[in-house]
Amino acid sequence: MDALAILTILLPLAAGWTADLLFGDPARLPHPVVGFGKIIAAGERRLNKGRGRTAKGAVFACSLVAGCFASAMFVLRWAHAAHPYLHVALSAAAVFYCLAGTTLIREVRRVFAAVETSTENGRKQLARIVGRDTSELSPQQIRKAALETLAENLSDGVIAPLFWFMLAGIPGMFAYKMVNTLDSMIGYRNERYRLFGRWAARIDDAANYIPARITAALMIAASGRLSAISFVRKYGRQHASPNSGYPEAALAGIIDCRFGGPASYFGQTVNKPYIGTSDRELTNLDMERAIRINRRTETLMIAAATAYMIIQTTL
Repeated sequence: MDALAILTILLPLAAGWTADLLFGDPARLPHPVVGFGKIIAAGERRLNKGRGRTAKGAVFACSLVAGCFASAMFVLRWAHAAHPYLHVALSAAAVFYCLAGTTLIREVRRVFAAVETSTENGRKQLARIVGRDTSELSPQQIRKAALETLAENLSDGVIAPLFWFMLAGIPGMFAYKMVNTLDSMIGYRNERYRLFGRWAARIDDAANYIPARITAALMIAASGRLSAISFVRKYGRQHASPNSGYPEAALAGIIDCRFGGPASYFGQTVNKPYIGTSDRELTNLDMERAIRINRRTETLMIAAATAYMIIQTTL
């Protein structure tokens, strides 16, 4: 493997991940996902009405994902033709923008700190990172929801983007972020989105099927608690989502707690199955342990991605 191949493949991955560890999402810089959200919101307002909502939603979702993949590929090919270092710089920036590990860790810490001051502060802080109604949650429910989100985001915000980077490079990573953004905005089963967002939700389920299970396996490996394997086998399927239950079950098994239960979304109560049986009080120590597991899991996935890319280059 020559030096240029190493630079082109490994440096963007290392630089992008390091930047996410140090800075998180750049609040003062434009973010591609914000642009994705504006496009999705505008399209939804225009198309989610009248007849054929399922078909229109399918074409809309597939077009955005394919367009995102093609656009990223075009820009990177142009950059490589202009100068290899420009290609490296844009690729590193793309990895940085597509990873979301540090930002959510910071938000979860803020939730735990806020609920220490008052339940209402904890509710307000939690509302920044979850889609459910937080107005009536108890301190225990606030902490539980924050850790559930931390586990799920480890899959959606770190492992899945890296998985698609391994399979399809930066274009695959960017296309995945569009898939995830579509699901987070229109992939709900309520009256407004049930038809129009059906395909967005199903595409997201497919895109996360393998990464969610990889996440659970890596979390167990990172914790060293092999007993959690049987826990994940028992509870991983106990979730409305075919994927979210796996990283949540892994974390619940590792720190010995119970996730799930009733939650309110858009005025409707959703009775989520319980994951685990130990409904003990969660503490800041649990939060710090969960964050350590997240970081170790990220590191394992980065190592796996690096090894995979090296092998692919040498073949």
